[in-house]
Amino acid sequence: MPDGRTAGSARAFELLEPLVRAATVRVHAPPGGYENPGNDGTGPTWGSGFFIAPGWVLTCAHVVGEGGAAVRLAGREVGITFFSGTAAGAAGTTGTVTGRVECVLPERLEEHRPGRRALWDLPDLALVRVLSPVSHACVWLTDRAGPRLDEAAYFGCTEELGIREITGRTTRLRGTAGNGAAIRLGDDDEIEAGMSGGPVVDLTRGEVVGVVKARRSAGGGGLAVSVDRLRTLPMPADGRTGLYRRVMQAHDLYHYDRHLSDLDSRRTWTDVHDELPDGEADRHGGRGRLTPGERTTLCGLLAELPPPGSSEAVRELAEQARGEEPDTGLPAPLSWRDGLGLLHDPPGAGGEAAAMLRYATDVSVADHREPPSPGADEELWDWVRITAERLWRPLRRELGERHERGLAARERRRRARAGQAVHGPARRRGGLPEGPSVLLEVWAHGWEDVYDWRVSVLAGPARPGRVTPVAAGVRATPAGLPEALRAPLAEGFRRCDTHEAPALLEVAVEPELFALPVDEWTLSGGVPVGVQRPVVLRHPAGWDEDATAAAADRRWTRVQAGPLLDQRADCARGRPRSPSPEWLRGLADNTVPVLCREPGTEPTLGALHLVRDAGYGVTVCRRPPGDPGASCAPFHRGLREELADAGRGAVLPLRLRTLRARAHGADPDAYWTAGTALVWQDPARALPEDEPLQGDL
Repeated sequence: MPDGRTAGSARAFELLEPLVRAATVRVHAPPGGYENPGNDGTGPTWGSGFFIAPGWVLTCAHVVGEGGAAVRLAGREVGITFFSGTAAGAAGTTGTVTGRVECVLPERLEEHRPGRRALWDLPDLALVRVLSPVSHACVWLTDRAGPRLDEAAYFGCTEELGIREITGRTTRLRGTAGNGAAIRLGDDDEIEAGMSGGPVVDLTRGEVVGVVKARRSAGGGGLAVSVDRLRTLPMPADGRTGLYRRVMQAHDLYHYDRHLSDLDSRRTWTDVHDELPDGEADRHGGRGRLTPGERTTLCGLLAELPPPGSSEAVRELAEQARGEEPDTGLPAPLSWRDGLGLLHDPPGAGGEAAAMLRYATDVSVADHREPPSPGADEELWDWVRITAERLWRPLRRELGERHERGLAARERRRRARAGQAVHGPARRRGGLPEGPSVLLEVWAHGWEDVYDWRVSVLAGPARPGRVTPVAAGVRATPAGLPEALRAPLAEGFRRCDTHEAPALLEVAVEPELFALPVDEWTLSGGVPVGVQRPVVLRHPAGWDEDATAAAADRRWTRVQAGPLLDQRADCARGRPRSPSPEWLRGLADNTVPVLCREPGTEPTLGALHLVRDAGYGVTVCRRPPGDPGASCAPFHRGLREELADAGRGAVLPLRLRTLRARAHGADPDAYWTAGTALVWQDPARALPEDEPLQGDL
């Protein structure tokens, strides 16, 4: 064929083009704004975008940042010109509305933007809310984390022959870049400037996988951003439903409603998926994959449920349904739909359909952050049972037994939460959640002033010893460490935060690094991480002496129950001192040692080692103020009152977070907490014992 397409991709392009064009928009200055005083909505084209859900346009950050280097991106108003028809062949007109930029990725683009012709930092995405109700089409987004390298098409606004229109061109996906954040587009055709922000469509599966980002300076081809980077949208730490989950829920319900409606005869994405040439053979004779209609229905039924409590809950259900651990290097799955994306190409018998039905069964009996709409979970199970009728009989029996076990387990959990547990009263509230936590490990790099680091997810007491890596790096400078850890920590938090509480951050370092100001780092939202979530310090793994381990278990249990006693360990009335091992071992088990001087210098450094060796699992230390003449008395006085008021150690990490929030909010009564850190050696949260390889010499 003249454009190099195969017959199958040519047919797919023919089917998909009308649907994609109907959802693709032109982005420009807002109508009537100072950048377009003519109020005609036809100012210069900044780029393209596309509707991913009713009222929501996805584009590139550099598109909405056009001509506004001094303008804040989030909150900026832009013009959106769209096609008002909803499908192929439908009569329609163009319309122009105003949109507001709700969020840009990465968030640091608000602080620093590249020069006019330089590439913007990945993922270079912007989410725009349309400010008036309009009728428009939406694309179908892939549920896969990471694109498959197949034939594709990209769309956007062009001005060939002086006519503005949405056009599409074909290419191949040639690989990834930026650790999977970007997709390389082939050089089959030239990407024009106005196409930035437009959709990239996988022609084999009929789903949008990317956002056009840049073209090569010479020749054809360029880069697109993988749409799975939408999962890196900021997650609220206060239990609210995040923007990503809200938008994806609206996306799935839009396609579900269109699929069920019999009031419109125009083709939907589900209809076209059914007509696409089958690019993947089903080795299970048609029973290995859900049909397009079944997949759309399943996504819609999942969207009817409250969003999952945490990313780890989704990943765990996907692992149980798939039969193996999903790829941990992919962005965190944040919605029930994302869990389906982890079930493609599973090992073993049954194929994707069996894995997805197992997953849907488990979701139907899962604990939800709030009660589902009446009958929503039962409707999901009824759909699973009916859909399984066309599959193997052993699978139908397995799903039924799985559902019964899940119902029984959910009822036991409900009774336990209500204080009706068979084996004693429910756990006292107010302590840390027992779920997964984020672990940051930092190692000093010899005598050089650089550090190696690793970010992981600790599964928690329910799955002791399980550690899931997130990212690692070497030779970061002290000044560059917060920036190097910004994205890895954000990914870890997305995996671990629940609707009930933000996850704990555990910082495992040698005592020499206890002055590392992790709680003061600002990773997202302009708020220090220690204000957003509880942060504790950990000694690296390994107490080798049995006697010390026994003392640690005894002291930990006693401190958790309270009441609490404080004891200065490195000063006496403001003067430095070195405690003796015998004195430390003789203190009451419910004592919390307090150290007020610089952790990396003597006598405090030696005292920290002695306190650890004596088996104290809860210790308070701090980074002292810059003024060497400042008294430590306000710190000790405030801490003594706090320990007395807390009553027991279990609540200290959360109370320290509250104190940091008060100080951040300019409460003078909480200023004494500046630099305070809590050492928290929880024996139920075992740390990995291996250290990373040192960097190149």
